[in-house]
Amino acid sequence: MSSPDPTDARLDDRTRWRAFAVCVAVAALTILDLSKVNVGLPSIEKSLDATSSSLQLIVAGYALAFGLALVPAGRLGDLKSRRALFIIGLVAFTVSSLLCAVAPTIEVLMVTRILQGFAAGTQMPQVIGLVQQLFRGPERGRAFGLFGAMIGISTALGPTIGGGLIAIGGEENGWRLLFWMNVPLGLVALFFAMRLLPNGAQVQAKDRELDIVGILLLGAAIVTLMLPFVLTTGAGDSGARWLWLVAFVVFLGLFVFWEVRYKQQGKSPVVHFELFRLSSYRNGLSIVAVYFAAIPASFLMVTLFLQEGLGLSPLFAGMVSIPFAATSAVGSYIGGRIVDRVGRALVVFGLFMVVVGFVLLMLAAVLTPPEVTPWAMAGAFLVGGLGGGFVVSPNQTLTLAEIPVEQSGVAGSMQQLGQRVGTAIGTAVATSIFYGIVRGAAAGSDGSGGSGGFAGGSRLDAYHDAFRSGTTFTVSLMALALVLAVGDLVVRRRAARREAAAAAA
Repeated sequence: MSSPDPTDARLDDRTRWRAFAVCVAVAALTILDLSKVNVGLPSIEKSLDATSSSLQLIVAGYALAFGLALVPAGRLGDLKSRRALFIIGLVAFTVSSLLCAVAPTIEVLMVTRILQGFAAGTQMPQVIGLVQQLFRGPERGRAFGLFGAMIGISTALGPTIGGGLIAIGGEENGWRLLFWMNVPLGLVALFFAMRLLPNGAQVQAKDRELDIVGILLLGAAIVTLMLPFVLTTGAGDSGARWLWLVAFVVFLGLFVFWEVRYKQQGKSPVVHFELFRLSSYRNGLSIVAVYFAAIPASFLMVTLFLQEGLGLSPLFAGMVSIPFAATSAVGSYIGGRIVDRVGRALVVFGLFMVVVGFVLLMLAAVLTPPEVTPWAMAGAFLVGGLGGGFVVSPNQTLTLAEIPVEQSGVAGSMQQLGQRVGTAIGTAVATSIFYGIVRGAAAGSDGSGGSGGFAGGSRLDAYHDAFRSGTTFTVSLMALALVLAVGDLVVRRRAARREAAAAAA
């Protein structure tokens, strides 16, 4: 017997959309912290006398804690109250942002940054679950379209906002404004969240047990999988870090064994593996993981190329990605409105445009004169951004379409986890490729190494080679995502034909 439809019919359209606006605003705020802080690392280095390892942990610690919190928080939201978990996460995010802003030492900043990541990872699954809970059918597609538009804008504008705040606050202490901005915005969001978000649990009392052992084993698997990648800097990293992947295999095996046994005892596990029998869910997770292995890594290399290769300031380097944000927002909005009619073909078309856009971006970077390059790259971003808008939110809608609402929090958190793991792996590989070529060219010149050690005009050539090689890697991942989407499209059309034939018989 199917569970009752938990869409809250008591909420009118205005209330549901206002609750949705609160969710999306907070999600955008947490995603901004994935990208805007990157441009503040030089400022943090000068202000707190940080080492390169400390700076890496500020970025990696947030991503790791974010990924670690996702599934347990999603499960708790499904079992107890998404509203309560959302508010807890928002309060923690606001407080930890304040602590980051006033951090007196680099050690304090690293700890508070990790706490901020846990808070962000607690909120995000509730956003996905609440969208599933509040909307149905075409309305859900439109909601995810708007959600994707805001996330795309946040991701692309993060470097620009970060650069602007650093320019306002000064080169040494401007980084503190990156965290201060979260405090008033978080307090405003908290006020509206407490007024507008729906109350209530999503599952029946008999299903409310919490699988603590499963959560711990999954957490250990996530940490041991992501750790070697988030600690990769591309600068003489120890190969011993890859031994963590052996531990990942062990913990993953223990987690699967425990979850299967737990389910056989008639209890409710952390992850319901029957979800992965749904090809729509399984294929959607694969597509988004591969796609997010490519996109954030590409943005990072654009930032490195423009700032280190062409010498642009953080503010102007960030502005190059504004066209991506604009067209991605348009694409997400349109995609959300038509995904129910077009289906997976929309994602296929979007991924094709992304591949074309980032190939154009690579050509613009390496073939145009330096004074023209930023403008040419901004033009290429127009194409890639529109395609990206047709990918993320439509894929989210299609991936979760068959998921029971009472499991939507943990299902959505698995999707977010795929994004975070994909981002960690893609960024690690792309960064190693990029810096490996730059440092190799510097070491081979007549100088003493480093950016000042390039001979003659070879410095820009080295950055051209690094960007071309790194982007070739990320475009290959985009092409793989396109192949996966085409495969899912074929599966869906075959299933539709079988259903039509069965109905005709």
